Amino acid sequence: MNSSDNDFDSEDNFDENENGDDSVEARVWQLLLLVNPGDEEMALQQFADYRDAIAHVDENDVEPIEVIRRVIDWRSGFLVGALDTHALVQSIDELSSRWNISIDWGGDPDDDDFHADIDAASLFATAYDRLAEHGYTLWSMETGDDGYAGWITLTRDNEHLRELATALGINLRLGSEVT
Repeated sequence: MNSSDNDFDSEDNFDENENGDDSVEARVWQLLLLVNPGDEEMALQQFADYRDAIAHVDENDVEPIEVIRRVIDWRSGFLVGALDTHALVQSIDELSSRWNISIDWGGDPDDDDFHADIDAASLFATAYDRLAEHGYTLWSMETGDDGYAGWITLTRDNEHLRELATALGINLRLGSEVT
């Protein structure tokens, strides 16, 4: 994938008003399209994984975000420990490489000294700024523990993502707002 894949229009793939489907499953599909900009095949694969994961579970017992995190982990999203800045850099680098974007971290992330002097909030802010230069937004979501989780979307889809996240009960914030 490259930056020309920004031509993907997620709105064409999930207009709720057009098809009238506002079920949790439809919203999950829409979210997967957003966290996989330009890669509907990956979204389809993750949606199939999501459906398989919830197939034998009462829908009232399903927290969509918990299942979503599992099906997108290290492919379209990440979940890392709060103090594991190495894994945070590695996961954001892996995700941004889908669009041939290389993050300038302001130092050598392979050097342990780099990680001794930096925290997750600073890394989020740096990655957020670098991705914004290419039309992408880095997001963070609440994990319910001391970890960090997130994904990357096209900046033009920010409002749609916020609406979906609210509808799915996902507490999101911009990567630049991580503290």
